[in-house]
Amino acid sequence: TDRHKCLNSSHTMDNEVTETTPAGDDPSVEKENDKKKKKKKKPAAKVEEVKEPARKGPSKKLIAAKQEAIRKAREEEDRLVKEEEEKLRLLEESENARLEKLRLEKEKREKKKQKEKERIKRLKAEGKFETEKQKKDRLRAQAMLESLKAQGVEIPETGGDKKPRMGTRVRPKKNQVQSQQSTEEVTAEIKTEEQDPNSTAEVPPQTEEDRVKDAWDEESSEDEASKSGSQEDSKVDNAKRQSEAPGGDQENGDDTEDDSEDSEDDDESDEDSEGSTDGRKRDLERKKERAYDRIRKRREENDKNKSLKSLRAPVVCVLGHVDTGKTKILDKLRRTHVQDGEAGGITQQIGATNVPIDAIKDQSKLVRGFTDLELKLPGLLIIDTPGHESFSNLRSRGSSLCDIAILVVDIMHGLEPQTIESINLLKSKKTPFVVALNKIDRLYEWESTNSRKDVRDVLKSQSRNTTLEFEKRTQETIVQFAEQGLNAALFDQNPDPKTYISLIPTSAMTGDGMGNLMALIIEFCQNMLAKRLMFSEELQATVLEVKAIPGLGTTVDVILINGTLREGETLVLAGTEGPIVTQIRSLLTPQPMKELRVKNTYIEYKEIKGAIGVKITGKDLEKAIAGLNAVVAYQPDEIEVCREEVSKELKSAMSAIRLQERGVYVQASTLGSLEALLEFLRTSSIPYSGIRIGPVVKKDVMKASIMLEHDNQYAVILAFDVKVERDAQDLADNLGVRIFRADIIYHLFDQFTAYQDELKAKKRDEFKHIAVFPCKLKILPQFIFNTRDPIVVGVIVEAGIVKEGTPICVPSKEFVELGRVTSIELNHKPMESARKGQEICIKIEPIPGESPKMLGRHFEETDILVSKITRESIDACKDYFRSDLQKSDWHLMVELKKTFEIM
Repeated sequence: TDRHKCLNSSHTMDNEVTETTPAGDDPSVEKENDKKKKKKKKPAAKVEEVKEPARKGPSKKLIAAKQEAIRKAREEEDRLVKEEEEKLRLLEESENARLEKLRLEKEKREKKKQKEKERIKRLKAEGKFETEKQKKDRLRAQAMLESLKAQGVEIPETGGDKKPRMGTRVRPKKNQVQSQQSTEEVTAEIKTEEQDPNSTAEVPPQTEEDRVKDAWDEESSEDEASKSGSQEDSKVDNAKRQSEAPGGDQENGDDTEDDSEDSEDDDESDEDSEGSTDGRKRDLERKKERAYDRIRKRREENDKNKSLKSLRAPVVCVLGHVDTGKTKILDKLRRTHVQDGEAGGITQQIGATNVPIDAIKDQSKLVRGFTDLELKLPGLLIIDTPGHESFSNLRSRGSSLCDIAILVVDIMHGLEPQTIESINLLKSKKTPFVVALNKIDRLYEWESTNSRKDVRDVLKSQSRNTTLEFEKRTQETIVQFAEQGLNAALFDQNPDPKTYISLIPTSAMTGDGMGNLMALIIEFCQNMLAKRLMFSEELQATVLEVKAIPGLGTTVDVILINGTLREGETLVLAGTEGPIVTQIRSLLTPQPMKELRVKNTYIEYKEIKGAIGVKITGKDLEKAIAGLNAVVAYQPDEIEVCREEVSKELKSAMSAIRLQERGVYVQASTLGSLEALLEFLRTSSIPYSGIRIGPVVKKDVMKASIMLEHDNQYAVILAFDVKVERDAQDLADNLGVRIFRADIIYHLFDQFTAYQDELKAKKRDEFKHIAVFPCKLKILPQFIFNTRDPIVVGVIVEAGIVKEGTPICVPSKEFVELGRVTSIELNHKPMESARKGQEICIKIEPIPGESPKMLGRHFEETDILVSKITRESIDACKDYFRSDLQKSDWHLMVELKKTFEIM
């Protein structure tokens, strides 16, 4: 430590000396200082040397290392992404495999169920189906016979064919006669229990289903009676006779008698087997007759039970021209926006709305006199119909369903074509109706204060000009109704509701007059239609639409007018492949004041009474057809009767549709929309060769592809408001079948006509060199410019039409061919064609490979030139250029056809 202290002290002293010593005093010190400065400067230079390369950037090794690190990071990232994708793919594959397994299991279960159903059905048809009770009885009888056999009693075998009798037989001993008699009594009791349906013993009453199931026993008992019964009877009788017989002669007589009895039994069994099929048919006919009688009695009883005290909701149909505001009126009433959701704002299907009486009370509470009215109706069921001309069948169907109609008339336009059509429909069906004079809000300076207010008060509050315009337009509408043979008057000025139609001013936009409209319908129905609205238990239901809904599967929208539907009942309705028999799984209705065909939250019922719009879920509804009635089979033997009734109705509906050999294939979502589309095609002169209801599947594409062999312009599927399955679209692309799909009927027509025009343009391009237009030309002698190769002359077109490419010949010179017209000029301007009366200059070039013809040698200037036509050219003109030729051109074509002797 002392040493360190000394060193430190000396070091500090040196520093002090250097600091205190002046620079200029000692030259040696100055030199030393200079040396030290130089030494200190040298490291600075080194630092600068090191820093210089740093300014240039990182070294190549560092860059390479960084690039390697980035590459590895990217590779690692790609690897992780690939691993993630592989995991997702494996998960997806496993999920698909699981779903496929579930689907296969489901199919297997369905097949098993179907197989079991078919087996039971077959056994029932053959009369071999056994109930549990019958099985127990058979086993009990079998056990009894086994016990008798164990006691030593001989029981003849019932199975197998009878062996032919030889000359001898084994006779029972005397001590066994008594036991055989007791056996006879026991077997007789068993047979009477199992065979005799007319026995007087107390038997629990059988239902129709049990009687159907018992048919097996009646048939099987015939064989037992003919074999075992006859053998037992004959043996017991023979044993008695043997015990009583004094000698052997009687035994021989017994032998002959027994043989004859056996032969008779054989004959009877043969007759039974031959007549079993006839017997089955007679049984089925008897059962069907019983079912018909039961249905007829039920209908008569339901008619007797009708009462004025029990009224159902009237079915109100809304009709009118397109864009008069039918759906908008209902939207205002329901406070919904259904019309905004329609394809193109156009209603394409029938819709239904359940309107409870409370909603009507709320809507009409400010209407004068409505509060004093005693309400007997439970509400209204309002049906909305399309207004476009193509949907006349749906309007017809809607008007046939309804009890009263609302005819919507635009006050600004009066009666329009579909309005008049609707009036004629209502007149033909004798359906009462009221008129909603809609769009009063469009009257000059119309002001709406309260939408619930009585429309009479609203009219009084309007300005003088508005009132005058309303009166003028109303009077014009009344005159238009008079032209249709109907008396009409404003509802508050109606002298007699039975002979005058009531006009109610309404506005679907502001809600004015809606309360008056509802109040008038309720009052009219209670006073005039009470007898018609008496509720009946006789089922009256019509399928409106078939629709697939997520979570529910395929459902049918049904208008239930009369009767009651219950969960679990057997429903029979029309299908694309015949009648569908299904059980009602659930009965659903939308919330009150909601449209049935718009997706809603539904209320589920165990049973439901008409009149109401109801959605039904069940099995096998995918192929159901909308627009036809649905019936319920209350007992098993009524199913066949219901099937026949539905088949007859479907056949009559489909037979009205006439198909043609060549035409397009048409598919639609409902029977009503299919009929509308076919009517539209018929008026547009578009033929149709096939029709179907439902989504487009591969089978439909195969049917449409037949037209590829005949006329490929008709290898088309027009799909209106239906789905196109992906596999069907792929098949259509491969085969060359075009599928046009649209939710609006007019868009579908536009797509198809555009496709036809496109095809026609292609065909015209293809056949323009084959088609030759007829023409007759006269040479003008003063305008002969060149007589040979090419011939250039002035001509006048005497008849027909001359075009570039027309082959020219001279009939008067043995039909010598001059060549083809390669150019046409009029006043030194080129033209593509020239018609009758025009003076033109044409250039005729010779046909390649043939010697050029010369004017003056091969033909003269006085000869008439004509176009050379053939059979092929005539057909091409007919098929693809018909519109280009006038009537006079066709006359010339006929003349030239005779000249060229074309058959």
